[in-house]
Amino acid sequence: MVEFLRNPSQGTVNTPLPGFSWIVNGSDPQISYQILVSSSRKELEAGKGDLWNSGKISSEQSVNVSYQGQPLKPDKTFFWSVRVGTRKSKSLLISGIQEFKTGSFGSGASISVMPLIKDTIQPAKVVRKNSLGNYFADFGKDAFGTLRVQIESPKADSVMIHLGEKLEAPAHVKRNPGGTIRYRFIGLLVEKGVHWYTLTIPHIPRNSQTPAIVMPAEVGEVTPFRYCEIETYSPSTVCKSAVQIAVHYYWDDSQSSFSCSDTILNQVWNLSKYSIKATSFSGIYVDGDRERIPYEADAYINQLGHYCTDREYSMARHSHQYLMVHPTWPTEWIMHSVMMAYTDYLYTGDKRLLAEFYKDLKFKTLVSLERADGLISTRTGLLNEAVLRDIHIKEPIRDIVDWPIVERDGNEMPKVSTVINAFHYEALKLMAIIASALGNFGDEAFFKLRAETVKLAINGKLFDPDKKIYLDGEGSSHGSLHSNIFPLAFGIVPDGSTSAVAEYVASKGMACSVYAAQYLLEALYAAGEDNVALDLMRSTGERSWWNMIKSGSTITMEAWDEKFKPNLDWNHAWGAVPANMITRGLWGIVPLTPGFGAVQIKPQTGGLGFSKIKVPSIRGSINCEFHSDNLTRFDLSVSIPVNMKAIVSVPVRSILNPVLYIDEKQIDGIRSGKYFSVETEGGSHQFSVRERRKQE
Repeated sequence: MVEFLRNPSQGTVNTPLPGFSWIVNGSDPQISYQILVSSSRKELEAGKGDLWNSGKISSEQSVNVSYQGQPLKPDKTFFWSVRVGTRKSKSLLISGIQEFKTGSFGSGASISVMPLIKDTIQPAKVVRKNSLGNYFADFGKDAFGTLRVQIESPKADSVMIHLGEKLEAPAHVKRNPGGTIRYRFIGLLVEKGVHWYTLTIPHIPRNSQTPAIVMPAEVGEVTPFRYCEIETYSPSTVCKSAVQIAVHYYWDDSQSSFSCSDTILNQVWNLSKYSIKATSFSGIYVDGDRERIPYEADAYINQLGHYCTDREYSMARHSHQYLMVHPTWPTEWIMHSVMMAYTDYLYTGDKRLLAEFYKDLKFKTLVSLERADGLISTRTGLLNEAVLRDIHIKEPIRDIVDWPIVERDGNEMPKVSTVINAFHYEALKLMAIIASALGNFGDEAFFKLRAETVKLAINGKLFDPDKKIYLDGEGSSHGSLHSNIFPLAFGIVPDGSTSAVAEYVASKGMACSVYAAQYLLEALYAAGEDNVALDLMRSTGERSWWNMIKSGSTITMEAWDEKFKPNLDWNHAWGAVPANMITRGLWGIVPLTPGFGAVQIKPQTGGLGFSKIKVPSIRGSINCEFHSDNLTRFDLSVSIPVNMKAIVSVPVRSILNPVLYIDEKQIDGIRSGKYFSVETEGGSHQFSVRERRKQE
């Protein structure tokens, strides 16, 4: 990759100092590299780097190696390759040649991007409706795009085209689907003869002008639809063919996969993964088709899902950069920008965005709103024009807790809120890590101290020791689900209270929106309540991903059902939480060091008998599979890139007198609670926890 672009010949590298990354295949670890960059392919084929020859560098680094050659010029084409020395091989491994194109060079951290892609989708089902030649097509999945049709007519004529996301009856697009579920009627003038026509989608003012993200002129306006219905006025004017032109960001379906012994969860995964792809139509994370506005919380959940389903980072980075200077009104959303920055650093290992926005990120912790005990509020007089200016917003920010309001589980919305301060703690904690990464150790100490102060205040003033739960805030006697999931997810709950808080959270079920479901699942997995988390993800109740599928949507919805949000849309990626929580929660696959130098693999299987997963990383694919009978044996196979280390934690489950084997050799793994944990090098390994045999 060049500057996080897998195919940089199609995109634009918008910096004169790009970072180069590569995957080391095979089983032999890298010990050195040599990068060649040239102004022509011919020069590189001859083994010459006329712009940069790094020379042999003794290093295991294969991620974000910064360009150090002659100055690159904008709007030019260049070529590069890498030679890798390995531990065992005497000869160098030589990569293929990759072409990359530069764009404009702005100041600061310019984000390199890929152009949007148009896929031609054939119908999954076609129905010829009557003698007039009326035509119906089901393309199988909802997608943002337009329609291309082939019409045969003996004369100049017109046809009526209906595009929609929902059916009213078989082969009949619903004209009034409700909420913001889309239906579009378009009249098309046709010429005599057989011709292809591409529909021009009319603009909707709300989602096609500022502050919405406007579609690029070269792509044109799009609408989400799965179905089309074509009506003609004459039996001799007929639709001969129709295809869906689906628009999305650069995407590789093969980068991730998941399957398990639960058929519902498999469908939930497929729904969530496809949602990340389908909603990438604008090249920046937006909240759905009603507004098409980037929001920080939506973007954060989208980022996590994107990083877990495709080896793609540029769209999330572009979205983060946009939101840093175009923030939105919820208090918690402001602090999500710190979370996005940290997540990007963790998954890519790149510090440049941290450095570019460091001053702004410090303000986005909302430390300016702290009172003496560290707790913050937007309603204590501290939120003034200076604070708003520092976070780049003109309107006052206000607490959201959850959206829509009916999903707040009765949260009393006090001035000093437990939810808000849990986010404040998380932002401070992450800001300390960011400061350390940039070598700002004074700031690191400051933010660590502030985080600990906030944590003590939350536990001392917002926790009810009698009820053993967190209350909604200062002066409140009510404890909503939300006031407990965020402290649990962010590691605020003291060890002695974790079980009580987790039990309370588990007892509430899915008493929150699709947005807060992200943190509910994180809280449950953090507390080891994997059975509850699994049951929520595969639930068939009305507050479930299965309900979205049953309703007919093929992209995750903005809310669980129309009854909870009458104006919901059917194309909202903040509902695609399982795209990241199956990877990060159920499988426990997360980077331990920035840029995936080390990875944690700690499955919390919740009673599943089998699962298999493929997870993308900047260093290559992580492939894992487990089989379990829950009583006598748990088998786990792990295959990780050769230049990556792993801490693998193998569940003991209900196995009596468990013994750990690695590659069929019994070893003394470190036992901690329900797991044996071991550190391993890259490559493929077999782990097994079995019942100790009598002779042992």
